[in-house]
Amino acid sequence: MQETNRHTPSPFPPTPHFAVLDGLRGIAALAVVVYHFMEIVVPDYEKLFIAHAYLAVDFFFCLSGFVIACAYDARLGSMGVLGFLRRRLIRLHPLVLVGSVLGLLTFLFDPFINLYATYGSQTWQLFVASCLLIPYPVVSERTFNLFPLNAPTWSLFWEYLANVAYALLLMRLRPGGLRLLTLLAAAALVYQAYLVPNLSIGWGLDTFWGGGARVSYSFLMGMVLYRSRWIVPTRLGFVGVGALLVAGLLFPYYNELTRLTDLLTVLIYFPLLVALGAGAHLAPRLAGPCRWLGELSYPLYMVHYPFVWVFLSYDGTQKPSTTTLAWLVPGATLALVGLAYLILVLVDAPLRRYLSSHA
Repeated sequence: MQETNRHTPSPFPPTPHFAVLDGLRGIAALAVVVYHFMEIVVPDYEKLFIAHAYLAVDFFFCLSGFVIACAYDARLGSMGVLGFLRRRLIRLHPLVLVGSVLGLLTFLFDPFINLYATYGSQTWQLFVASCLLIPYPVVSERTFNLFPLNAPTWSLFWEYLANVAYALLLMRLRPGGLRLLTLLAAAALVYQAYLVPNLSIGWGLDTFWGGGARVSYSFLMGMVLYRSRWIVPTRLGFVGVGALLVAGLLFPYYNELTRLTDLLTVLIYFPLLVALGAGAHLAPRLAGPCRWLGELSYPLYMVHYPFVWVFLSYDGTQKPSTTTLAWLVPGATLALVGLAYLILVLVDAPLRRYLSSHA
């Protein structure tokens, strides 16, 4: 969502606001943080209670397609492609830079492993590439992640491409063309699922194009949901739809069935949840929590992983006990929520307001 100057009325008509979807985005971001810690603690996915939380990224992509279509379908013509891209850059890129800075600091000062000794001559290239969203998968100790300073940046890389595609092409597609393209994207995703054990793909060099398949289907499906007005009125509310989202992320992991369950979740279940969330009634007492979760979701997603890298090196070198991990993981998660909130209030929101008022 874009920021507007508080003192200057927007020249564009207001767009609907789906508050429940904000809350769902926050739940998904929290699940991602817990998952990233826990997959280090419990590497056997069949024993990991939150093993499917990597699919939260597909939920983000579907939400993004829905919200972008809702916010800009009627306004892109008047604001122009460059105006749209400028707004998206202001909304997304400050936290890309913040995540890159945190990633650089933890890369340089990780007390448990000295990667700088190996990659010192490439450190600034890593940093610049991260800031500019240029994949640079050279760090073997980080499984050749596309963005070894801040892993989640891979999804922003694809989100940016989806936004450009929306402005240049998708905005102009008629309903039949959009649905055909969505079916083709679904076929590409099915093919990618055939190649790999699960849909945790797109973040590394070996599954690069899987990220394109993931964003293509989910972003397009989000657009289809909005343009077709596939919004399902429900009395489930935020709590009910949120519970359904959590259930999809906590679904037991079975090696033999994961390709199928991942596909069903992404192709059908998540679009249904977006439709339900858009049509859910929000109790007034939950408006504040939903707004807070929505505002926190993107900062939390973009700042947590540099510290997960430190946790990975700590776990690998110090071999902490189960008792230590039992308090360390929840404590670290809460600390990251606090850090994300501080960055939102002190850096991200003020910077976006300033850039918006001077754009």
